Amino acid sequence: MRRLRGKSAIVTGSATGIGKATAMLFADEGARVVVSDLDEAPARKVVDTILTQGNEATFVRADVSNAADVQQLVEAAERSYGRLDILVNNAAIYRGDGNILGLSDGVWDRIMAVNLKGTYLCSKCAIARMVRHGGGSIVNISSVNALMGCSLTAYTASKGGIEALTRLLAVQFGPKKVRVNSICPGTIMTENSIAIYAERPGLEERVTQMYPAGRLGSPRDVAECALYLASDVSAFVTGASLVVDGGLSSGRKFDLDYT
Repeated sequence: MRRLRGKSAIVTGSATGIGKATAMLFADEGARVVVSDLDEAPARKVVDTILTQGNEATFVRADVSNAADVQQLVEAAERSYGRLDILVNNAAIYRGDGNILGLSDGVWDRIMAVNLKGTYLCSKCAIARMVRHGGGSIVNISSVNALMGCSLTAYTASKGGIEALTRLLAVQFGPKKVRVNSICPGTIMTENSIAIYAERPGLEERVTQMYPAGRLGSPRDVAECALYLASDVSAFVTGASLVVDGGLSSGRKFDLDYT
């Protein structure tokens, strides 16, 4: 069963990682997908792969922190596919982030602009179209950082803002049949994560030990959850945060003898 047959979707930040896995899975499930990213070469490869598999996709380059780019992105989706049913706000950055005492104002502003303002701008443009066409689904890729103190000051704050925005939009536009949910992933083995662990021997093993599931996540783990939230099988789910973190936020295991 192709759960997104007849629907059109925008996936931001879909040249690599979670976005790429989501775009490809959505296409496999029958969606017509707009692949959007600033990194054009790998994004076009994603589109080529989708087309080679007999599915539909197109590429639109967009900086989600720029209102004009976002407007063009959403208009391109409507122009290509006649409507917009699904938006996945996945585009995010964290480069230069860290402890608040060493964080520059410029890095803070840029991370907020992409992660939080980008989600705001894309949602604003998409909701107007979804309401006009009778409804839709927005999936915001947040982070387990929004739920617990981990690291990365600006990134964490931006994801916390996404959680609050998700709940607000769900309440405001539920009566218009627009559902808005978020996914809070733990550590996911994206291309960036793999590169970081390759540079730091032993780090991957130490991080993995924090996870009750005994492994780190894959982009497909998150994409499958995005598919659920985007599809009609989750028709009564809105304003929810779906935690996909291998048990990390549930707590830590302590091998204590209480006998």
